[in-house]
Amino acid sequence: MHQIIDETLGINLLHANQAGADHNRAHFDEWGITCLNVMSSPGAGKTVLLEKTLAALTDALKIAVIEGDMTTELDADRLRQYGVPVIAINTGRACHLDARMVAGGLHTLSQTHTPTDLDLVIVENVGNLVCPAEFEVGEHAKVALLSITEGEDKPLKYPVMFREADVLVITKVDLAPYLDVDLSRIEANVREINPQVTIIAVSAQTGAGLEAWFDWVRAAVKPSQLAAAH
Repeated sequence: MHQIIDETLGINLLHANQAGADHNRAHFDEWGITCLNVMSSPGAGKTVLLEKTLAALTDALKIAVIEGDMTTELDADRLRQYGVPVIAINTGRACHLDARMVAGGLHTLSQTHTPTDLDLVIVENVGNLVCPAEFEVGEHAKVALLSITEGEDKPLKYPVMFREADVLVITKVDLAPYLDVDLSRIEANVREINPQVTIIAVSAQTGAGLEAWFDWVRAAVKPSQLAAAH
């Protein structure tokens, strides 16, 4: 758990959120659900990646989405077209989802769907490279996205996001020929921050790398769930 310490009071300001995240995680484990927390800056491609994921995996897995945005349900409506339950959370001025918000989303979800019937809950966090990485929500894994259009230096400038990530999805790689960006340099900068992170380069436009991403999601889901789904 990453900590924010108030030096005057000497307390972890994220303690209450962590307690809520632990509570959410206990529910996920009790229900047999895997939870992924998907994070990135605005426009990196979280929603389109989830669209591709839902289209590819909903025949095999029962998936629900908790969709975080500061305002509107535009992204939530896009994902609802895939026939999965989508709970929209508008955060107002808050630049991230926290454990309490996700708990509220789970409560709303449980009113219409039996949680034990689900295999995977995907939390699409608010677009921001800083705050979402600080606030755990009970997830089993953190997924960070970085668009190739954002440049090579973002992992070094925003290290917490990339240090916390279990997997980094580099998006929009079909644009690489048109940019002065070195994909290998992005990967090297990420590994300087997080040597163990899994890196998957994808293009939603061409489909490149998407199967590798789908395989990672399947592997993240508990084996007993995947066996039952088949």
